[in-house]
Amino acid sequence: MNVSEINAIQVTMSTENKTETSALYPELAQYVQSLLPDMAAIPEDRKELLQEVALFVREKKQANEPANLTFICTHNSRRSHLSQIWAATAAAYYGLEEGIHTYSGGTETTAFNPRAVAAIERAGFRVNHTTGDNPHYMVSFSDQGQVIECFSKKYDDPFNASENFAAIMTCSDADKNCPFIPGASLRLPIPYVDPKEADGTSEEAEVYDERTRQIATEMFYIMSRVNS
Repeated sequence: MNVSEINAIQVTMSTENKTETSALYPELAQYVQSLLPDMAAIPEDRKELLQEVALFVREKKQANEPANLTFICTHNSRRSHLSQIWAATAAAYYGLEEGIHTYSGGTETTAFNPRAVAAIERAGFRVNHTTGDNPHYMVSFSDQGQVIECFSKKYDDPFNASENFAAIMTCSDADKNCPFIPGASLRLPIPYVDPKEADGTSEEAEVYDERTRQIATEMFYIMSRVNS
């Protein structure tokens, strides 16, 4: 049996063993079912990084401690928010949401980019928001699940966990410019290509959807491995 076949079996087993405590919105549930097979195709070196996050979560849950995940990029406008949202959704999908808290932040403050917001809406999330230069977006994946409050902030904002958290660097610039994250008990680079590169082009929506799906797949892989 080769590595691809083993990975496919692991993904199938983790999917079958999930606990549906929060029924996803129908469109979002269909989206999730379509991406689950993609977990087997994640490159092995990438899986090793993702499994480190899964181990962090597993150890925290076994110790009855909160598993705080803070996703960090430069502007807290795209990749870090997408990671925060999908990690929370995946945790609920696998029945792990109790004790898992997801956050996001940047090295500077801007706003949750409307193009990224549109991408999660296309995936099936429901979003309400305020107005202003830095709107607060209330993101839901289920009528029964948590509401995720998303707005741009620095990673050390009081809204986020201040200690004993995993700092997950979702962009190479933030990883390079923040070699030390105060309060983090784990710091791990899991960078994604910025969809901003497609802003204003005819491929804009396609690129944002592609990055959204990649992040979703990897966050689901993490949560699928917590109890494996």
